[in-house]
Amino acid sequence: MTDITQELDARGLNCPLPILRAKKSINTLNSGQVLRITATDPGSVKDFEAFCKQTGHTLLNSSEANGAFVFDIQKN
Repeated sequence: MTDITQELDARGLNCPLPILRAKKSINTLNSGQVLRITATDPGSVKDFEAFCKQTGHTLLNSSEANGAFVFDIQKN
C-alpha cells in the first residue's frame, strides 16, 4: 500500500486545470512523496500519463470508479 502524502481534488475541472493544479501541488512535495489526484475529466487519463513521462515523476496508480479517475504520482 502506498502512503499518500497529499491529496488533490480536481473533480469538476477540465483540461488543463487538473494538470496545472497537480504541478503546483507536486512542487511542494519532497522527492519520493506521493500526490493522489481525483479528477472527473476523461482526458485526464492521457494527460497524467503524458505529464509523468515529461516530468520524470512516476505514475504509481491510475484507476477509475464511479465516474472519477484517481492517480497516484510519486515525485522524482
